[in-house]
Amino acid sequence: MDVPGPHPLETFATVGPSPARRLPPYLRRLAARYGPMVRFRLLGGTFFLVSNPQWIGRILVADQHRYTKNRWTMRMNLLLGEGLLTSSEPLHRKMRRIVQPAFHSARIAGYALQMQQATERFGSELTPEPFDMHAAMTELTLRIASQTLFGRDASGSAASVSTSLHGLMTMFPTVLNPLGELRLRFPLPWTRRFNALREELDDVVMRLIAARRAEGEDTGDALSMLMTSHDAETGETLDDRQVRDEAMTLFLAGHETTANALTWTWYLLAEHPEAEARVREELFAVDADPTTMGAAEAFPYTMAVLRESMRLYPPAWLIGRTSLEDVEVGPYHMPAGSTVLLSPLVVHRQPGVYSKPDEFVPERWLQNAEVPPFAYFPFGGGSRRCIGEQFAWMEMLIVLVTLGRRFRFVRTAADRVKPHAIVTLRPSGPVPMRYEMAARPRRDGDRRASDRDLGAA
Repeated sequence: MDVPGPHPLETFATVGPSPARRLPPYLRRLAARYGPMVRFRLLGGTFFLVSNPQWIGRILVADQHRYTKNRWTMRMNLLLGEGLLTSSEPLHRKMRRIVQPAFHSARIAGYALQMQQATERFGSELTPEPFDMHAAMTELTLRIASQTLFGRDASGSAASVSTSLHGLMTMFPTVLNPLGELRLRFPLPWTRRFNALREELDDVVMRLIAARRAEGEDTGDALSMLMTSHDAETGETLDDRQVRDEAMTLFLAGHETTANALTWTWYLLAEHPEAEARVREELFAVDADPTTMGAAEAFPYTMAVLRESMRLYPPAWLIGRTSLEDVEVGPYHMPAGSTVLLSPLVVHRQPGVYSKPDEFVPERWLQNAEVPPFAYFPFGGGSRRCIGEQFAWMEMLIVLVTLGRRFRFVRTAADRVKPHAIVTLRPSGPVPMRYEMAARPRRDGDRRASDRDLGAA
């Protein structure tokens, strides 16, 4: 059966040559108009958007051997080398076995205290003046990623890594289009700047690795774990270049995506005072340490808020695959070499799966409603499911509990914040906020006692 879809001129007229802001809503409209599989052309390529959760599960799990990473993800190797995000099989399988110990539950528990301490220090430095929440969460997650990845070397080295990565990420969307790939072949000012940032990044990280090799000890951070881990099947270890690639992948994934997720969470809470008040009530009522394993069970509503935020604004908003052979997806046929797009942003807002799909309703996650597999997949799925998922949930909970027990954040601008879809789903501009001290919520009994006191007075 032929895959339905729009005329290429319609797509170009709607999305234009710079799809960062227009592509996400356009993909949603395509899925609503044409159904669970849509074919469209953009930037010289043909794409198949799949939004049926069952079909997505087959692509990511059951039939994953029939697909590989798509060209755009592969281009990320300009930044990340052959790390977990960009490598293909069988290298990916081997690298995952070696990196996995860095995310063992016991190791993550050791990172939790560092997360909390970094968050407490960050909170003590906040000033009453309005600030950009996205910039603030980026700074905080940078500190956490730096400490857990680089340990005591975090201060200056991680700041240099972050500056170089930020510059490269800003330039990277240009690399993804055919003209951008062509531009890299010529010594233009843009190209020289891109290459200079890559060299700066490599220089900083390779110096860190050389220093750690000279010390020859496990200092408790992820970089040490990468350098001392080995493949349980072959006994292979990572050479310096492989350590560099995995370190950059972990740094970018743990820094960029978590900052976006936390920013959207604070934004949604500021937009929904009832939900914010309920979170605050839970944080003050529950005397639990968020750094302990299993802490998520002590904060069910706060976790529901995080899940709902990740439903509406999944940082990894688009997953790409390329078919290695002719494949059948439902009643449709795709030839070998087809580019398949799976979008959590599209699937997470499907009316057939979620009631009030565009509304912020954390309570939906407390009702034990059955969500079909792959109707919710903010961390992907299959063998390429995000290796740092447990790390991310713990970090987000610790940040929300630690800052939420101390502050409530209020927006200082009425304009709605729009998403900007580059590699991740980030806000299109600043998210201006200010803080108020978080007072303990007053229960009905407290209010009645207060009223009696006023009457007596």
